[in-house]
Amino acid sequence: MKAAVFREVNKPMTIEDIRIDKPGPSEVLIRTSAAGVCHSDLHFWNGTYPGAVPMVLGHESAGVVEAVGGDVHYVKPGDHVITCLSVFCGHCEYCLTGHMSLCQEPETRRSKEQPPRLSQNSAPLGQFANLGSYAEQLLVHAHAVVKIRPDMPMDRAALIGCGVMTGMGAVFHTAKVEPGATVAVIGCGGIGLSAINGAAIAGASRIIAVDMVPSKLELARKFGATDVVNAKEKDAVGEVKELTGGGVHYSFEAIGLKATAEQAFNMLRNGGTATVIGMIPPGQMVSIHGMEFLFEKKIQGSMMGSNRFRVDMPRFVDYYLQGRLHLDDMVSRRIKLEDINDAFAALGTGEVARSVIMFN
Repeated sequence: MKAAVFREVNKPMTIEDIRIDKPGPSEVLIRTSAAGVCHSDLHFWNGTYPGAVPMVLGHESAGVVEAVGGDVHYVKPGDHVITCLSVFCGHCEYCLTGHMSLCQEPETRRSKEQPPRLSQNSAPLGQFANLGSYAEQLLVHAHAVVKIRPDMPMDRAALIGCGVMTGMGAVFHTAKVEPGATVAVIGCGGIGLSAINGAAIAGASRIIAVDMVPSKLELARKFGATDVVNAKEKDAVGEVKELTGGGVHYSFEAIGLKATAEQAFNMLRNGGTATVIGMIPPGQMVSIHGMEFLFEKKIQGSMMGSNRFRVDMPRFVDYYLQGRLHLDDMVSRRIKLEDINDAFAALGTGEVARSVIMFN
């Protein structure tokens, strides 16, 4: 099959023919239909986060099941599925206490003694996030997929696999935004727009979108933002406090920067909660005035929206088909696998919400 292979930091990926193995007892082989180009992939491609090479990047995907292993009964060939990097074992402490997004059990991956899922000329190739979506096929653990209804368009279904789940899950599960609350979201890419959309569905009374790109702020209004702040022109913290009379109940950082994480905390009202969704580069420290904790302000992280993806994602599909989840506006452009490097360049400019690779 063809795949985009990542071999060196900050060097263009190459489209190569690679080998994919047959499904093991607990694995599923998927024909990839669509894959979103996400900032998380960019963080590894540009070296912000370390990763082993060579590997196939990509982790936001949807497709059709082609074959399953002997122990797999949840899906069958022909089923439409979304993949999720929150692959879970189902029996560790995190899984049994409802925190499957934190599961790190190695049994969901092949051991070194087993043949690799992906290889080229007998040499193994890594799968980013145990998926590797920038390829015509995916071979994954059965606990990395969720069945969806077949009338869901695949290009929009793929977005649910990471960006939508991460943003909406942070609102619903991590922060637990309640009706009537005030919300600020810093960063209006795919994850930030999903957080805005989630806050609107949750019934937030005021949703303030913060970004430095005017086109993204206009897009944020379509997703449910009641107010927008251009952080290039105004002090984001001051504007949010003025708009809300003292600060928001909930803020969400969806960029992954030290400065914006601090802004998210500083724009809270007393008793408020800041949730950092973005991937802050390793080694960077977030600074907060200790006295602020006396006013019961909180800052927390969120891993993939604290998801229960086999429950959440089919519900999000229903939201989309009901017209409540605005995925159509999130797709900036549809591209071919051969255009992956151009998509990474566009992602780096911050001008696009999502490019989606279409495989058929």
